[in-house]
Amino acid sequence: MNTLRHPLRHPLCLALAATLLIALPASSAPPAGPPTQVWIDVATHSMAGMPDMGMMGGFANRMMGGAKGPQGYPQSRNIPASMGKVLDIAMYNSLRPGVPAEQFVPAGLGVGKSLPLLPPVQGARTDERTSGKMEDVEVTIRQYWGCGATVRPGQPKVMTVRMKNGTVQTNGSLAPGLFVPDRDIDANPSYALWPNQKNSKRVADGSSMVGQHRITGDGVPASLQFQLDRNADFMPKIALGSTGELADSVQLQWQPVDRARGYFLHAVAMQDERNFVMWSSADVAGAGMELIHYLPGSNIEKWLKQKVLLAPTTTRCAVPQGIFKPTGTAAAEGGGMAALNMVAYGPETNVSWPEKPADPKQPWKPEWNVRVRTKATTTAMLGMDLSGMSSQPDAESGEQPPAEEESKSKKLLKGLLRNF
Repeated sequence: MNTLRHPLRHPLCLALAATLLIALPASSAPPAGPPTQVWIDVATHSMAGMPDMGMMGGFANRMMGGAKGPQGYPQSRNIPASMGKVLDIAMYNSLRPGVPAEQFVPAGLGVGKSLPLLPPVQGARTDERTSGKMEDVEVTIRQYWGCGATVRPGQPKVMTVRMKNGTVQTNGSLAPGLFVPDRDIDANPSYALWPNQKNSKRVADGSSMVGQHRITGDGVPASLQFQLDRNADFMPKIALGSTGELADSVQLQWQPVDRARGYFLHAVAMQDERNFVMWSSADVAGAGMELIHYLPGSNIEKWLKQKVLLAPTTTRCAVPQGIFKPTGTAAAEGGGMAALNMVAYGPETNVSWPEKPADPKQPWKPEWNVRVRTKATTTAMLGMDLSGMSSQPDAESGEQPPAEEESKSKKLLKGLLRNF
């Protein structure tokens, strides 16, 4: 039995919380290594079948959190809140912790000559709370895995989750989640970050990281300059297409993504308000949302061999027939929906100074290290016609949405986009 303290508004939230119980990440450790360290995350995010600009793109951005204005650090982890190219920079300088710095960047990045790196502002916590008593509810989660038109033997794994008197109880079980090393930065005032409260300019579609970078500031080593090549640049957008209704075997296909080392797909479907489905492209059970992230090269190599990830030469995957099929009132009303996320894992670049000597016996004490991670992600709504949403007003147009109650399907769509 597990108890969740956060109020849960909707059965979808309850289902998501239950899956997190089996896929908890490792906690971040304090930075260890050279006196000065820089972490740069470079991501490209898109929404399949939806333009980046215009009313439809603006509507999707708002539902995913992008309507709240420029995003602060970090933007690129998991599924970014906005479409396009996304950049995060963090520096920890043990010589002068929490002191602002400046990163001079190539002209091709298109953000000016430099970016200010600033310590985060510690503000009041603004967790969203709900009032009132959470009603008792019960949901069932079915877990499938593997590409192919038919369900494989031994599937699905089934878990029923009940919320009663504020306590979560579970029957049955899902496959244990895979251990994904947590190499993210838990930023605090001892770090200097971009984007920040002074500068949060979005990176343009034509921006490039390739070229000379230099970081200056009080206590920053004078030698902290480095050259980045295309392996540290933004990856192309994933061109993902899908065919088939939710009751069918949904066919997924995509163009090869330049520099991709492997792929992973994960979907969650709401068959009705009490029945949910989790599916992944892995050949083994347990791979879940935690893989929609940056992965170390060692994990990518291992999981390619174990067929947790799809090979970089893969360009298609079929979802087993009928696993997303709507049930209950959703089937009667022609509803049901599924949200799919896909990630293409890119190269990782590490630069140190002085460079590591070829002779392992030779002493080596680097002044600084820079790590650059790359990935591309995309989100797709399966089995749902989004064309009618193009008429929604764009936030920049100044038009106000009609004051009518949201439809149930739109509420469910928002839940899927916000949580996945």
